[in-house]
Amino acid sequence: MSLTFDAIILGAGAAGLFCAAQAGQRGLKVLLIDHADRVAEKIRISGGGRCNFTNRDLDVRAPHKHFVGQNPQFCRSALSRYTPQDFIALLQKHSIPFHEKHKGQLFCDRSAEDIIQMLLAECAAGQVQRWQPCKVQKISFVASTSGGSYQLETSQGLVQAPSLVVATGGLSIPKIGATDIGYRLAQQFDMALVERRPGLVPLTFDGADWAPYAQLSGLALPVTISTGSKKAQMAFDEDLLFTHRGLSGPAVLQISSYWQEGTPLSLNLAPTVDLPTALAQAKLRSRKLIANELSTLVPSRLADAWASQEADWQRPIAEAADKALARLAERLSRWQLTPTGTEGYKKAEVTLGGIDTKALSQQTMEAKAQPGLYFVGEVVDITGWLGGYNFQWAWASAAACAQGLAERAQSLAV
Repeated sequence: MSLTFDAIILGAGAAGLFCAAQAGQRGLKVLLIDHADRVAEKIRISGGGRCNFTNRDLDVRAPHKHFVGQNPQFCRSALSRYTPQDFIALLQKHSIPFHEKHKGQLFCDRSAEDIIQMLLAECAAGQVQRWQPCKVQKISFVASTSGGSYQLETSQGLVQAPSLVVATGGLSIPKIGATDIGYRLAQQFDMALVERRPGLVPLTFDGADWAPYAQLSGLALPVTISTGSKKAQMAFDEDLLFTHRGLSGPAVLQISSYWQEGTPLSLNLAPTVDLPTALAQAKLRSRKLIANELSTLVPSRLADAWASQEADWQRPIAEAADKALARLAERLSRWQLTPTGTEGYKKAEVTLGGIDTKALSQQTMEAKAQPGLYFVGEVVDITGWLGGYNFQWAWASAAACAQGLAERAQSLAV
């Protein structure tokens, strides 16, 4: 004998927990299944343990500004129906203190655990049943005149429901339990997938080429970073972090979602300084070495690393040729370099690509060709910028799905 539910949700991360809570509070009998011992590990580690849970600056009328995918407009419907303000209101209802860091990014004052406990409390309010850890061994769909049901063989027994929600996330950070089950399920039901790759991820460079810059590991500074052709260029003003193997920090994580293999990045390492003018003026008044003068404009470690690269830059600035100073200014403000790769899924915050949005309803997240099968959150080909956008997509897509589940349950009951 199998247990019967109105909806079964796979994955107890941000999207799965929220969808379960919302559906349960709409009167549905919901089962939430996850293979891990603990729920929402990605929430727990996000934002340095404070969880950047949404972003006030999200423009629901223009999702392409903050989201990546083959069709970013797909997420407009869900985002406009469940907004950052809606999630903020939920935190306020639970008396969770939070603050804005910058650029609309909202973080918990205390800990990401506040968000997890809030989601669990919301699930409890919806009388959601939770099986954890629980392995899913097989999923099948049995058609019938009443619409059919999804039957799951699990480590805790047989279960079935007319609706199945896939909220299993992507491939990023496998050490906290990421798997490809969502993509395998999509393939099982003949759904199209967009190629997956790591997103919001540090970029790496060839060992020999990177050797002059490896000494800068740990150095952080504000930059302007860009990639792509002039017609399709993306640029960010964010902080950059040098690492032993390449570049990281918010600037690089943001640009990594747009960077294509084999294409260069362009970096302005002193975006707030007019370097040609500043160096030319320093030449008129100073007897210091170029590196010393440059260190008043950029971090001293960066100044030393750049000045050491050419003999013309290793002399007092007053003795430097104008062309040499112009070349130095140009190099720092238009540093062109081509990454050889990324740090991969182990360091990626998200997975780009996933379930093709063409196969889903943007109103309910239901598969167009497979009734009762839904996909929400990161498993879908919608990826947000760094700064709370991915969590907002999780909440919004989950809320849209929960509404769709309730409507479907109502129609099946008639």
